[in-house]
Amino acid sequence: MAHQKRRDEAAWKSRKQAQHPHGKIKSLKELSGEYEEQHTTL
Repeated sequence: MAHQKRRDEAAWKSRKQAQHPHGKIKSLKELSGEYEEQHTTL
């Protein structure tokens, strides 16, 4: 019984730590590409 509880807690912790609440973080290259696209169309 104790082993099952430990496994459940470990699974819950790994799910909790793997969350990305605000979406994937963009790289600087992606951000600069978006910036150039927005400012070259003006």
